[in-house]
Amino acid sequence: MEKGILYLVATPIGNLEDITLRAIKILKEVDLVAAEDTRQTLKLLNHLEISKPLISYHRHNEEVKTDILIKKLNDGENIAIVTDAGTPAISDPGEEIVKEAIKNNIKVVPIPGACALINALIASGLDTKEFSFYAFLPLNKKLRKEKLEEIKNDGKTAIIYEAPHRLISTLNEIKELLGNRDIVIAKEITKIHETFIRGKIEEIIEKIENPKGEYIILINGEKIKKENELNKLSLDEHYEFYEKQGMEKKEIIKKIAKDRKLNKNEIYQYFLNK
Repeated sequence: MEKGILYLVATPIGNLEDITLRAIKILKEVDLVAAEDTRQTLKLLNHLEISKPLISYHRHNEEVKTDILIKKLNDGENIAIVTDAGTPAISDPGEEIVKEAIKNNIKVVPIPGACALINALIASGLDTKEFSFYAFLPLNKKLRKEKLEEIKNDGKTAIIYEAPHRLISTLNEIKELLGNRDIVIAKEITKIHETFIRGKIEEIIEKIENPKGEYIILINGEKIKKENELNKLSLDEHYEFYEKQGMEKKEIIKKIAKDRKLNKNEIYQYFLNK
């Protein structure tokens, strides 16, 4: 018997119009939809005028339900995995069943669509060339501090999710450990009250009153390299290091001269002749 296909179907993160034609087609064609919250998914399916059997599949029953779903896939049923909003397996259920499907030689097909962290990033104004996603920070104080230290030294735009009741305390922790960095707070993406707040952490903390809903925090990356590490680079690599941080040519030359304790005219001449 031919095995079924596991589809990872991205659903809207707010605006119900943000669903692809392909996603609608797959939801109509599959034998079963495995949903993080069947009530939420039923609203979406009703909106799309799709009637389909639903099975609950969330963090607390993932282990048990994965076995059930894998058996159905092995028996030839096609199944769509959906979350309450956005892309499955990104800080949402889906990762475990994908691993098991691959072990069982079951075809896994992604159906692209909305993803909160990506949409927050592209509209943030921060560096999009390199970024790190940390989902929700650990609640354990020690692990939480370790994760923030990792973010501090990462050098890339960092993206984390946060609940409203912890937002202010988390921002204060970030400020304490990472300094008063440029950050962006995003919420209600694609919805009527879509909001982006940009600025230094101190400024943003003052602006936020009565936080509601889930937040996305984007932190500007600051590459930290010791002076002797920079001086091991070639002049071109040294220049590129600062260029990636968005610095202008004059500013870069001043920085290189300072790092290497050289006259800035020497550095200027070098790049003038390039």
